[in-house]
Amino acid sequence: MRTIPHWINGQDVTPTSGNFGPVFNPALGEQQAQVGLASVSEMNSAIAIAKAAFPAWRAASLSKKAEIMFRFRELVVAHRDEIAGLVSIEHGKVPSDAAGELARGIENIEFACGIPSHMKGGFSEQVSGGVDVYSIKQPLGVVAGITPFNFPAMVPLWMLTNGIAAGNTFILKPSEKDPSVTVLLARLLTEAGLPDGVLNVVHGDKLAVDTLLEHPDIAAVSFVGSTPIAKYIYSTGTANGKRVQALGGAKNHMVVLPDADINMAADASVSAGFGSAGERCMAISVIVAVGDVADPLIEAISARIPALKVGPGTDPGNEMGPLITQEHRNKVASYLAGAAAEGATVVIDGREGILPEKGYFLNPSVIDHVRPGMKVYDEEIFGPVLSVIRVDTYEEAVELINDHQYGNGTAIFTRDGGAARQFQFDIQVGMVGINVPIPVPVAYYSFGGWKSSLFGDANMYGPAGIEFYTHTKTITSRWPDPATSSVDLGFPQTR
Repeated sequence: MRTIPHWINGQDVTPTSGNFGPVFNPALGEQQAQVGLASVSEMNSAIAIAKAAFPAWRAASLSKKAEIMFRFRELVVAHRDEIAGLVSIEHGKVPSDAAGELARGIENIEFACGIPSHMKGGFSEQVSGGVDVYSIKQPLGVVAGITPFNFPAMVPLWMLTNGIAAGNTFILKPSEKDPSVTVLLARLLTEAGLPDGVLNVVHGDKLAVDTLLEHPDIAAVSFVGSTPIAKYIYSTGTANGKRVQALGGAKNHMVVLPDADINMAADASVSAGFGSAGERCMAISVIVAVGDVADPLIEAISARIPALKVGPGTDPGNEMGPLITQEHRNKVASYLAGAAAEGATVVIDGREGILPEKGYFLNPSVIDHVRPGMKVYDEEIFGPVLSVIRVDTYEEAVELINDHQYGNGTAIFTRDGGAARQFQFDIQVGMVGINVPIPVPVAYYSFGGWKSSLFGDANMYGPAGIEFYTHTKTITSRWPDPATSSVDLGFPQTR
């Protein structure tokens, strides 16, 4: 059985804890590797190495850090197919989804290439007689990232690019379900010239997470995952004096007004609801159909689903892959089993139809007549299930979304510019799409939801990422007046 190594101090390190977790190929339903789950001593060793590497990395010039990021970007592009292939094998994404994930990750490397500009401070001359005030940004020290299974390439690049470029050293604990991609990224960063010890990838479970949250040498922790775990990460990390950004779950609504282009809305519903098998925090989960738009919209969505090819990511013709584990596949299927009992109508049941004989597959599903209070509506499903709620008015749609515990992303489909503008004003959600179903900000903005989708006040990547990974230091200075100084300054001391 192949063992996936840690990456510590610029090299592969064989796990020594004796504890291992299985890594499956979800398209085949077969274990393909094992990953060592780090002990406390292994975690402490990696943290000590990162701490020792910090002074020299902090002192490295901004131009040197930018140069490494530029080289890293070129290496990732050169290894694009290899990285996307690993995502497909361990996560199950089809090639288009894997390539799209990596493309968004590369955007974050490109943002980090501009680190000389991002680290600029401010300067105010002559705030008082002979007194200037200015601010500078400085790195925190050793920082950590805890990343989810659903974006094994992109989310680590959200974190480590800005964290490292800003002058910190980094401990990355990826998901143990699909960890190989992060080790490859670490190798490429070392090849790009990153000094040993600046980035360390350590695999683990809750023991590893708790070590990061409690260790006195970890200054900050970044996390993306479910809301219960995000809440735990935030409360535990902050209780131990750490800076924490913790992104949680989602239940993203897409409002479709009666004037919307039905074909555009149906295409968006299918791509945003079923891409990556619905295993993404920005997936559309609920369609809010306003007025009489529900029936033609459901008909248009239902007509598109049979053409959606479900199967292993190794086949470039497939458009939706498996779910990550058998347990998760069964959990998603349970929502379909319970929806009818709660009074909803299962229009398309993903448990039915032709499915690959092996692997953790479900077909796309559509559930109509969903209401608040049903599990299928209240809970994050994280699978290829679209729920439809029917409301009479725009006002009802807004109230419905604003009452939900999650506030990650939302969208509206309409031809009415006034309605769209009012929606972006009214809605209590962090990321809003207008005729765009998945409103993920580009790398030079920042990513983050509201309510139970974000704990703390720090968004991910972009300008907010630079702020998170740096301290601001403000300096007030006064120098001797050359006209009165007794020191020979080498120039005339007269005005």
